[in-house]
Amino acid sequence: MGKRKRNAGPGGSINREETPAKKTKASDDVRYTTPVTVQIITGSYDRVLHGLTATILPDNHVEFADTFLFNAHNSAIRCLAVSPPSAPEPGKIQKVMLASGSSDERINVYHISAHPPKRKAKDALSLIAPRKILENPKNRELGTLLHHSSTITSLSFPTRSKLISASEDSSIAVTRTRDWSLLSTIKVPKPKPQGRPSGDTAALDGTPAGVNDLAVHPSMKLMISVSKGERCMRLWNLMTAKKAGVLNFSRDMLQEAGESKHSPGEGRKVVWGATEEGDEFCVGFDRDLIVFGMDSTPKCRVMPEPRRKIHEFCYVSMDSADSSLLAVSTEDGRIMFFSTNTEDLSSDGSKTDKTTKLPVAKLVAQVGGKEAGVTGRIKDFTVCKFTGEQGDELLVPTGSSDGKVRLFKLNMKDLTKARMEESPRQIGTLLGTYDTQNRITCLSAFTMIPRGEGVEDSEDDFDDETDGSKDEEDEDEDEDEDEN
Repeated sequence: MGKRKRNAGPGGSINREETPAKKTKASDDVRYTTPVTVQIITGSYDRVLHGLTATILPDNHVEFADTFLFNAHNSAIRCLAVSPPSAPEPGKIQKVMLASGSSDERINVYHISAHPPKRKAKDALSLIAPRKILENPKNRELGTLLHHSSTITSLSFPTRSKLISASEDSSIAVTRTRDWSLLSTIKVPKPKPQGRPSGDTAALDGTPAGVNDLAVHPSMKLMISVSKGERCMRLWNLMTAKKAGVLNFSRDMLQEAGESKHSPGEGRKVVWGATEEGDEFCVGFDRDLIVFGMDSTPKCRVMPEPRRKIHEFCYVSMDSADSSLLAVSTEDGRIMFFSTNTEDLSSDGSKTDKTTKLPVAKLVAQVGGKEAGVTGRIKDFTVCKFTGEQGDELLVPTGSSDGKVRLFKLNMKDLTKARMEESPRQIGTLLGTYDTQNRITCLSAFTMIPRGEGVEDSEDDFDDETDGSKDEEDEDEDEDEDEN
């Protein structure tokens, strides 16, 4: 097929190619009737971007099918992000954008359908393949963004109109998805060298540097970043793309998080969450997490003893929008759910010295682990919420280093009930396991939107150079940022 190339503005370029593309992420609260289909995307050390669907039938049986398999990058894929779906329009399919970041300095962008693929009565490819294939030929790659000069560490679509990326080159880029132009680049200060680095070939200024992660507040006005070699987090004003402040991690707080004086003490990941008591954010370290209130005061730590290595965490909204739990995946194959409400916090009985200690979040429930036959680390997971015939339910796809994708299902009522009990509960059902045969590094997923009547895939739906779903409010935001 023909190729189209187009510059994306200062600081980067996007090469558009009409090649088959990949799939996407998070779900809206839509009422679904079984079967429910989840689109799962995995990135791997093997440079492969793998898309598969998991269809949950009424009897809780799950059917997996490959939707794409793409050699996306020249080196390991480090992170993924999926945008919200496009606005529904009569007779048109809804789309999502998928971005993948790698240690090859590139960000690949894709358009994929938000609807389940059609099931063909006879599929010649599936008949000869060892695994079921449901490919949508209209999914395609949009191109490559070249906004960074080092490994891509974090990607985020805070809205459909913006893609924010972070890199080990100590920069954060804000890209407009309408035309993939670079709106602004935030330069994160590099830490000062702390003595001579070890190693005969180490550079004289070879101190660790680079942004580990970022998190954008739902208001789209504030962003937090954490970086290598820094015992602090940085606040950024997204309206001006300027620094809003620096919050240092105290020595006592780092000791609470299990970071010794010989540990880097750097935040590895940061997420925002909303609770009944207001907004808060959580910073992850190697084996513990610290929750902060909006006044930037440490509220509690999270992990119980013995503390296991942490790989991924996120907030999961409960029955009401202002209630949520913190979900954490660990080295020993568990996803643990914690309540960070003040009334659920408890003192740590293992501490005997006189210094003030942070309270500990309440462990409410866990999924996986030895009880479910999962012993390997869970590198990444996504929580997909949907409202079905049984009420609000969660589908939790997980990716492990052994290459297996496991799909858990749990009812929101079980989580709510476990929250009221004194001891944590083992909840959830393992619906199925899929072996990707690649070493998974990251995972994203979303609940696919049921296809409306009369909605058919067309070339026009995917050939648009710009995103027609962009509303006037997003246009105004772009103009404001361009002025700054």
